[in-house]
Amino acid sequence: MNTSHDEDQNELRYAEYVLGVLDADARASIAHEVALSEEAATAVALWQGRLTPLVEALPEVTPSEDVWTRIRHALSWDAPRRTPRPVSFWSSARPWRWLSAAASLVAVFCIAMLWRAPVRVSHEAGHVAVMVSSIRQDNGITDWTATMDLDRKQIVVVPATATSVPTGRSTQLWLIPAGGAPISVGVFAPDTTAVLPLSAQLLARVGPTAALAVSVEPPGGSPTGQPTGPVIAKGALSGVPSPAVAG
Repeated sequence: MNTSHDEDQNELRYAEYVLGVLDADARASIAHEVALSEEAATAVALWQGRLTPLVEALPEVTPSEDVWTRIRHALSWDAPRRTPRPVSFWSSARPWRWLSAAASLVAVFCIAMLWRAPVRVSHEAGHVAVMVSSIRQDNGITDWTATMDLDRKQIVVVPATATSVPTGRSTQLWLIPAGGAPISVGVFAPDTTAVLPLSAQLLARVGPTAALAVSVEPPGGSPTGQPTGPVIAKGALSGVPSPAVAG
């Protein structure tokens, strides 16, 4: 039986997974959980909805031109081979471990602050701000998790497993309203996180039984406005949007 402590630890792991501060083994372990567990996939999708807006709010910073040169010089990558000499402070592994540990502590602090903050879902007048979906293959393996942010009018699609797509083909996301034809959400890269905008017309078709699907299409997407290639994964959206959002 899972205790409250176990649940808290799982939430922390899922948040760290979304932030990208876990090592390779821990990340692979959570990706496996997401592929097999609806509960884990939903938890990861909710953390994506919480943390992605923070990343988008950060201003873009262009580093000076000599940054990469200084990094290479500090690591002695461009130095000619010569008799071994004492390792400098910055070329040793120790300072980078310190910096990595400091970055992880900052990330965990941000997680703690977000954890204490209420989830951005308003219950006034039945309003739902975030909907999530595990987009799965027919065999039950989750290929992507999707978080639909109705207030920001966008959807965040995150790969859960490595999905094989034929070379020269595109993956395209579709919204399938209840009893309606598929509506294109957009083309996205299958192996990286994608943020796609949601039009007012598309949001108006999101209902209690709406679903998402991914098809394999020609480069740039379907030329017909409907899926032309195989549908490789699909999943229902959880939550019911309010009429105010759709309008």
